[in-house]
Amino acid sequence: MSQYFVEAFNVLAANRVRSLLTALGLIIGVCAVIAIQILGNGMSGAVGGVLNSISDRSFTLIPNTRQVDFTRAMIKPEDVYRAKRVIPGIAEAIPAGGIQRLVSSGHDHARLSIAGESDNRFITTPLHYGRAFTVDDVDTSAHVAMLTNDGYTHLFPDGGDPTGESIRIGDRRYVVVGVLEKPRSGIIPNVVRADVLIPHTAYEQDFLQGKTVFGARFMVQDGYALPDVERDTVAYFTALKKGRAEYQTFDRKSFSTAVDGIFGALTLVVALIGAVSLVVAGIGILNIMLVSVAERTREIGVRKAIGATRMQILAQFFIEALLLSAIGCGIGLVLGLGIGWAVNRFALVAISGVVAPIPWLRSVLIATGFATVVALGFGTYPAWRAASLDPIEALRYE
Repeated sequence: MSQYFVEAFNVLAANRVRSLLTALGLIIGVCAVIAIQILGNGMSGAVGGVLNSISDRSFTLIPNTRQVDFTRAMIKPEDVYRAKRVIPGIAEAIPAGGIQRLVSSGHDHARLSIAGESDNRFITTPLHYGRAFTVDDVDTSAHVAMLTNDGYTHLFPDGGDPTGESIRIGDRRYVVVGVLEKPRSGIIPNVVRADVLIPHTAYEQDFLQGKTVFGARFMVQDGYALPDVERDTVAYFTALKKGRAEYQTFDRKSFSTAVDGIFGALTLVVALIGAVSLVVAGIGILNIMLVSVAERTREIGVRKAIGATRMQILAQFFIEALLLSAIGCGIGLVLGLGIGWAVNRFALVAISGVVAPIPWLRSVLIATGFATVVALGFGTYPAWRAASLDPIEALRYE
């Protein structure tokens, strides 16, 4: 059997350019499918990394984007706090949103975003310095603040532990009690939290001052199903507005599911493109193998005349088609893994800080499956035709 592979390799090597052009469709198809598989895994990891700081037991209520008048959906802070008391399963409820204010620390100034936070933390990023808010901080509307890494670098460019230091937000003074660690995401901006966090009661008292807001954040108690509490919350606020406003919810899992769905559809599209490329490549291999049979008709006649069986001739040409398919799929596998790894390593990991595992086994199985399908589907007929030649007619072929 090994002699068939050696002979097939020698035939393909003697026609290198023709063999490479024939396998090009396979190379492109396998490369595209494998690269998108890797990138799909990488993007799932990236989404998880970007949303990693959001508690998986929390959700945000926002106006439904399909309604015409958003102002009808605006709610009062007291409505948010009342929802905590009347909706089963809600552990914490605070107004959502933030404001931009000039923040000062000594001689350093920056215009930063300010938002309210609870002692029951919606943000799970670990602390680099100090502590989180306590129940007393929230109950007394204490003028204390936590800084994210962005806020910290703007207000304390020289570094060091800033806890106990004072900052001014507008004309109000707050004491820094904690600093959050730098997020792993290196490129995507910090869009899920503000630069400076203060107790939500102080935020309402100092900045909202009775103004309405567009949304609210809720923390769900252990033992309650997040989707059920979300549904009850939407129903509560819809009834509060007597059906004249519509709401929707956002949580970490639903966003990740939506992104996974998008990349699942993209993977399917690329797989279809790969299937078309597979058919085109198969037709190319079928054509070139028929040409090879025609070119070597006299050789086939000689072999049959000296005793070669039909199975031996069939095996000779089938292995040649199989080897051509394997070479194309092998090159596509290497290119797909290389492209996927490079984009994942130098783009997605920098975005999310999450190193997603490369699906090595799945990639090898895809390449092997493509090679097998092409060899069986498009290599069998030329091999059968070669094996079916009449030796006398083959010897007389010019």
